Amino acid sequence: MAVCLRTSRAIINCLQSKVGLLSMISQSSCWSSLTHHCEPTFSSLRAQNVRDPDANFCDKATLYSSRRFESVKAEKQFNSPDEVDHYQILDFPGGKVAFTSEMRFISESPVERAHCYRVLDNDGQLILRSKFKKVSEEMAIKMYSDMVTLQTMDAFFYEAQRQGRISFYATTIGEEAINIASAAALTFDDLVFPQYREPGVLLWRGFTLKEFANQCFGNKADNGKGRQMPIHYGSNKHNYFTVAATIATQLPHAVGAAYSLKMDRRNACVITYFGDGGTSEGDFHAALNLAAVREVPVIFLCRNNGWAISTPTTDQFRSDGVVVKGRGYGIRSIRVDGNDALAIYSSVHAAREMAISEQRPILIEALTYRVGHHSTSDDSTKYRPVDEIEWWRSARDPVARFRKWIESNGWWCSEAESELRNNVKTQLLQAIQEAEKVEKSPLAELFTDVYDVPPLNLSEQEKLLRETIRRHPQDYPQDVPI
Repeated sequence: MAVCLRTSRAIINCLQSKVGLLSMISQSSCWSSLTHHCEPTFSSLRAQNVRDPDANFCDKATLYSSRRFESVKAEKQFNSPDEVDHYQILDFPGGKVAFTSEMRFISESPVERAHCYRVLDNDGQLILRSKFKKVSEEMAIKMYSDMVTLQTMDAFFYEAQRQGRISFYATTIGEEAINIASAAALTFDDLVFPQYREPGVLLWRGFTLKEFANQCFGNKADNGKGRQMPIHYGSNKHNYFTVAATIATQLPHAVGAAYSLKMDRRNACVITYFGDGGTSEGDFHAALNLAAVREVPVIFLCRNNGWAISTPTTDQFRSDGVVVKGRGYGIRSIRVDGNDALAIYSSVHAAREMAISEQRPILIEALTYRVGHHSTSDDSTKYRPVDEIEWWRSARDPVARFRKWIESNGWWCSEAESELRNNVKTQLLQAIQEAEKVEKSPLAELFTDVYDVPPLNLSEQEKLLRETIRRHPQDYPQDVPI
C-alpha cells in the first residue's frame, strides 16, 4: 500500500509539472510500479474472465478506468534520437502499438479481394485438394431432399399468393443451400434468429408443411394466431425465434441470447441470418461490436445476394463486401460460396465449434444470388437484367449442383428424384387445401398474450374495431369470428 501511495503521489507531481502524458510514461517508472504493485495485469485478468464468464464485471470496470496505459518502453537503445520514435512501443488496450515516423494511411481497399471458400465447382464436382467436413450418405440425401422440398414449397405458395389465396410471400429460390446446409451443421439446442428468408432452417428442424401452410393462411392453428404476415414463422419448440419484418433488429437480440448461453455455460451457440441490406443498419454494427467485446458464441451469417430489394450492393457500401467488416470489429470471418452446400455446411460446422469452444463470434459472408423477386410485391426485372437472373438460375443453381455431387457418389438417381418431387407436391397440395379450410382466429386474439390484464387503451381499441366492423362489414373478411 505504501508503494501505491508513493507512486500515486509521483504521478500527481508529474502532471502538475505539466510534463506530457506519453513523456511521463516513457521516462518514469512510477506508472509501472503502480500497475505491478496495485493490480493484476490486464492479460491475467482477461484470461481469468475467459475461463470464468461469471467473473465480477466491477473488477473489469476498475481495471479499465485505472489502468488504460502501461509503460511505454523502447525495444532497445539507439544512438540517434531520430530512431527512438520509430521503434517506441505504446502498450495500449488491445495490444502493443508501434510508432513510426512515416505518415502512412491504411488503404481504403485491399489489393486483392478476400477469397471465397468453395468445395464443389459449378458442375457439382469436388475441387482438387478441397478441404471440407465429410457428410454421410444419409445426411447428404436429407440435405438434398429438404432443398427440393423448400424449392417446391416456394413455387406452390408463390402461386397461391398470385391466385389471391394468401396475401404475401417471399421465396428463397437460389438460396436453398444456405438455408439447409447451415441448418444441418447446427444442433437442435442452437438458437436461431432468422430474417424472413430462412424457412429451410425451420424445415430442417421438423416444422411440417402443414404448419407452414397454417402460418401463411393465418388460421387459428398458426403458432402466431394469425397475427403475423405470411412467412413470418416462429416456433418455440424448434428454437426458432419469430421473424420480424424490420431489418436487422434480430442481430442485437441474437447477441443478447448468446450472452445468456455463455453465462449459463451452455454447450450451444446462436446463429442469426441477415441480408447484405441489413449491414446498412445501425443494429448490424452495434451487434458485431457488442458480440466481440463480450466474446459471445454467436454466428452472423450474411446472405450477400447482391440486392437489397432494388438497391445493389454498390449503392450500399464501398468495402470488399461484408466479410471485411468483421475484422474491423475484431471478429473472425470467412467468405463462402453460398451456392455450394458442402462449403456452407463445412464453414458453419467449423464456426459453431469455434464459437462454443473459444467463446467468440464468427461472421460468415455467403455469396449468392436472389433468383426470385424480393417478394410478391416486387418485380425485379424492373431493376436488373433478365439474362442475369436466368444465368444464375441455370448455371449456379445450388440444388442442381448438389444433386450432381450425390449422383456422382451413387447416392441418387432419376427414379428417386421423381418419387421425391411427386411426394412433396402431393403433401403440399394437401397441406394448402386443409389450411385454407381451417377457421381463422377470433378477433379478440389480436389483443391477447402481451398483458395479464389488458390496459385501458387496448380495451378501447378493441371496442372501436368491433364498432367499425359492424358499420362497414363489407370491408372486412367474413371468415374471421367476431
